[in-house]
Amino acid sequence: MAADPPYFEEAQAAGRAVVTDHPKFELDAYIANYRGKTRIHRLHHIGTHSTQLYLEALTAAIAEAKRGKDVRLYEAMVATLREIASEDPRATLDIVWVDRTTKEVKLETDRLELELKGYKNNLIKESIRMGCEDLGRHYHLIGDLSNAIKAYSKERESVQTPAHVAIMNMHLMHVSIDQANWLSVQSSVQKLRALSSSSSGGEIDSAQPKLAAAMGLAQMATGSYKDAALSFLGADPRMLQAKVDDPNDPDAYNEILTPNDIAVYGGLCALASMDRHELQTRVLDNSNFRNYLELEPHIRRAISFFVASKYSACLRILESYRADYLLDLYLHRHVNEIYFRVRSKAIVQYFIPFSCVTLAALATAFNTDEATIERTLADMIGNGSLDARIDLEKRVLLAKQVDDRREVHEGALAMAKDYERTLQLRLLRMEIINAGLEVKPPAAKDAMSMGSLAGPRGGPPSMAGDVFTSMDTKGKGKNMRSGGLFP
Repeated sequence: MAADPPYFEEAQAAGRAVVTDHPKFELDAYIANYRGKTRIHRLHHIGTHSTQLYLEALTAAIAEAKRGKDVRLYEAMVATLREIASEDPRATLDIVWVDRTTKEVKLETDRLELELKGYKNNLIKESIRMGCEDLGRHYHLIGDLSNAIKAYSKERESVQTPAHVAIMNMHLMHVSIDQANWLSVQSSVQKLRALSSSSSGGEIDSAQPKLAAAMGLAQMATGSYKDAALSFLGADPRMLQAKVDDPNDPDAYNEILTPNDIAVYGGLCALASMDRHELQTRVLDNSNFRNYLELEPHIRRAISFFVASKYSACLRILESYRADYLLDLYLHRHVNEIYFRVRSKAIVQYFIPFSCVTLAALATAFNTDEATIERTLADMIGNGSLDARIDLEKRVLLAKQVDDRREVHEGALAMAKDYERTLQLRLLRMEIINAGLEVKPPAAKDAMSMGSLAGPRGGPPSMAGDVFTSMDTKGKGKNMRSGGLFP
């Protein structure tokens, strides 16, 4: 067996994920589910992370890139293959193709910009909108994402119907996903949802599965696993009927992800963020998401095992698919965190009935070794998710001892102090009322009479000497200036 290229040793030393096991999927069948540039990006990711598939994946990525017009992407694929396997003959740049494609791209860009300029001179809004859309699509295909955003954004000045606004925001959302600009993705989704609620356009309603998938992808990328799970769980199952090989199918979204990805992303995010009751009601009993789970039955089994408190079986399934998930373009950054959260929740649930458990028993229950379970427990105790202590001498996990008697006494004392304070405040109020020190709001009649004494437009009172009087409890007037009493 040939040794792994030095590239992967350097990547592992730098802390990047390197997959040495062979994944469960076949590369050709896996990549055939996608279309567009995501095929190239996914092949490149597999090629730079898998020691088993790097040559096959990068070779396919180079061939796929040559079918398009993105010269820089093709050069990047060749450079990556040269860095990993410099002796491979396919790691050589096709200069003829690069020169020819560069010229074709330049001519196409000049033509589209000239057409758009002519449309603007004619002041025909629909032509301007279509010209901006064609130019944005061209920039997107050649990999100039910043200019693609600018071109699509210029459509705002010419859109005339809600359907056109929806198409523009869908384009912006797609480019933002390629840019990994997740805030912009969420903004586009919110705009499309607001547009859908304010209009009755069928085009907007048919995009609901795409919006749910894009929002879930953006939320997962930012670490909001609970929100991401809810977005994926709310995806309409109409995407399941889409034709993978038909780019004109409005329900197909395989230029970004497939229904299988929705099942995996939604299931894993739900496992990481929901308790057993929520997993049962929101995932397993969800009639819409059940259709997606049928595509990935191992995810459904893992969730079922977790709900049934069979944590070892659940974690065993997840570990068996770790290589596949580490080779996923969007999921690989979150695999370790998701697995840690699932294992943490399982340990907390497992430890509830015990006052102490040996680390060996925990390692056996969760299908791992003592060193790994010790690190996991230390991290959980450090972040506050597990209220316990580790006895390294006896190699046991101890639950925190709670003195119930002391807690009851402290609660009773706190309640007595609160009652005493409340009683003192009530006695003070009674004394204030008895002493006639309570300030009452003026009656309606008195307020009107006082208003008649005021000057014009709320000016000072017109009484000579500005003498104000008030009545004491015996009905006598009191001069507020001199302090004397008068009948």
